[in-house]
Amino acid sequence: MRSGRSWAWRNSVQRLCALALGALLMTGCATGPQANPADPLEPWNRGVYKFNDAVDRAVLKPVATAYQDNVPEMVRKGVGNFLGNLGDAWSTVNSVLQLKGQAAAESFTRFWVNTLMGLGGVLDVASEMEIPRHNEDFGQTLGHWGVGAGPYLVLPLLGPSTVRDTAALPADWKGNLLTQIEEVPVRNTLTATRVVHVRASLLKQEGLLEEAALDKYTFLRDAYLQHRRNLVYDGNPPEEPMIEEDYEAEPEPAK
Repeated sequence: MRSGRSWAWRNSVQRLCALALGALLMTGCATGPQANPADPLEPWNRGVYKFNDAVDRAVLKPVATAYQDNVPEMVRKGVGNFLGNLGDAWSTVNSVLQLKGQAAAESFTRFWVNTLMGLGGVLDVASEMEIPRHNEDFGQTLGHWGVGAGPYLVLPLLGPSTVRDTAALPADWKGNLLTQIEEVPVRNTLTATRVVHVRASLLKQEGLLEEAALDKYTFLRDAYLQHRRNLVYDGNPPEEPMIEEDYEAEPEPAK
């Protein structure tokens, strides 16, 4: 069983790497004078975005809507707490890798308090004890040590990413405790539940997005890149250098 899981994991990693490499090879033919510097692969990304959006409208959104409408709020909250508790374990590892001692200690404490006292994480006892949550992943760890985000990428089914975050996916996959569950039906059920729960949590924001954004692709891209940048710098990113083309020099006063 483990060898089969290992083969499937390696196969997924190879596909993701091939996807990223193929996207990078297309950079030369996808760029243009109006291209966003952070999104040189925009034509290809927009195509993948349309595919993802079609899958979402046909499958994910209806299932997520049914989940939200039919599953009691208390149950949904417990599911969110359970998934968040699993995330605290991986956040602990990444905080250690980033040499963030306090964040690592708090994430470690959250995980064990909620696991032991919160019925395996279904109850968020740690938040009631005012222990803060730190969301850290391997992409943030790479960014913390100076690895640039690279071009923006939209991955099939997985959605917004960057070259750096795509390279971090294998580590994040292995660090997710759900992937360590031996029983395949249980693992698959929990993974599907996680996907549906996360999608359901975005339903309200989606309504605001439909009303506010003229171009959903551009809005989501810019929001994702800003969000990831803030995460890497713990909410205090350095000012980005001004691009000369973005402004016109003021005319010199007449003599």
